[in-house]
Amino acid sequence: MKSRFTLSKLGNVVGLALGLTMAVNMNVSAASVNTTGLAVTDKVVKVGILHSLTGTMAISETGAQEAEKLAIKQINDMGGILGRQIEVIQEDGASDWPTFAEKSRKLLVKDKVAAVFGCWTSASRKAALPVFEKENGLLYYPTFYEGLEQSHNVIYTGQEATQQILAGLDWVAKEKKAKTFYLIGSDYIWPRTTMKIARKHIENVLGGKVVGEDYKPLGNTQFGSTINKIRLKKPDVIYAAVVGGSNVAWFKQLKAAGITSKKQTLLTLSVTEDEVLGIGGENLEGFYSVMKYFQSQDNENNKAFVKAFKEMWGDDSVMGDVTQAAYLGPWLWKAAVEKAGSFDVDKVVKVSETAGIELKQAPEGYVKLHPNHHLWSKTRVAKWNKDGQATVVFESDLIEPNPFPKGYQ
Repeated sequence: MKSRFTLSKLGNVVGLALGLTMAVNMNVSAASVNTTGLAVTDKVVKVGILHSLTGTMAISETGAQEAEKLAIKQINDMGGILGRQIEVIQEDGASDWPTFAEKSRKLLVKDKVAAVFGCWTSASRKAALPVFEKENGLLYYPTFYEGLEQSHNVIYTGQEATQQILAGLDWVAKEKKAKTFYLIGSDYIWPRTTMKIARKHIENVLGGKVVGEDYKPLGNTQFGSTINKIRLKKPDVIYAAVVGGSNVAWFKQLKAAGITSKKQTLLTLSVTEDEVLGIGGENLEGFYSVMKYFQSQDNENNKAFVKAFKEMWGDDSVMGDVTQAAYLGPWLWKAAVEKAGSFDVDKVVKVSETAGIELKQAPEGYVKLHPNHHLWSKTRVAKWNKDGQATVVFESDLIEPNPFPKGYQ
C-alpha cells in the first residue's frame, strides 16, 4: 500500500500530518532505529542546516533556513519524529563553495547528524556532494537546478531543468511569439548548464535564435556592457539566470537604462520574493519569473503556511520558491523515517524511492516523490507587481521529473 501524507491545520500551526497510517511506536529504543552511529538518543535526533548566512547568496538563502526551522518547530510541536525532538546544528556556508564541503564534513563526521537541509547554488551542492557520498549522509536540496544529476544521497525538493527551463521557454515562445533570445547569467555551473539546455531548446525545438550570451562573476554589480549589447541586439526576450545580490544591481541598471517591461519581455529563472526585497518591486514590475511556487498562490494550505511563517519570522517576511521547497524537506524526511521505522540513511532512502510518498496539500499544491529523488510538481509563470508580489499567469499540469532529458546532455 502506498504511503500518503496530507497537510492539516493544528491550531495556528501548519503541519504535514500522516493520514490513517500515522501510528508510530514512540517507545522504540535508539539502538533499534539507529544502527549506523548517528546522533540519535531516546529523546533527540540531530540534523544539520547548511546555508549561506553571509556573503552574496545570503539574500537568497535566508528564507530557506527560516522555512526549514519552521517545519522542524512544527514537527517538534506535533511530537517530533519516532518520539524524538529534532535538534538543529546550523552552519554558515558563507557563499563559498569549499566552505560548504568543509561544513558538510563537520556535520556528518563530527556531529553525525541524521540529515542535512541545505545548499542553494549548484556550485555549493557539487562541492558538498562528494562528502555526502563518501560519508553516506543525506542532503535535502531545495533549489531549482540544471538537472543532469541523481545521487543516492540527495533528495531534490526544487525543480530540475525540464520542469522549469523547458516549460518556461515554451510558455514565452507561445504567449509572446518570441523568436530571438538574449541569455544572461551568473558565472558558475547552474547558469552555464541552464543556458546550454536553453540554447538547445530554443534552436532545436522552438526554431528560435540566440542573439547574445553573457556571464558575470558571482556578486558582480556592473552590467553596463551587457545592457549595451541588449540595446543593440533588440531581443524578443531577455532570458536571465543572474543570482543572489547581483540581481539588485542588474534590475536597477536595466531600469536606469530605460529597459522596462513596457518595452522589453524579460523572463528570469532566479528571482523569487526573497530577492525582490532587495531589488524593489518598482525595478522589475511587469517582468516575469518561472518557478513552481509564488507566495500569492490562493489556496488554504498556502495561506496557513504564509501565516505561520510570518508569525515566526515577522510580518515583513516573504516566501519565495526555494523557501517553500526548503519547507518541504523536513516533512519528506519525517515521512520517510517513520515509514522506514529508522533513521538509518539507506533505509530512509529506500523508502523514499519505493513508498510513493506524496504531500497532497503542500503550500505549492500536490507533490509526489519520484524514485529518481525529485518531485512531481507544476510549473508556474508569474508577472511581478510593484508591491513585490507576483500574479500567476500560467500554471502547467503536473510534470514528471526527468533529470536526464534526451538530447539536452
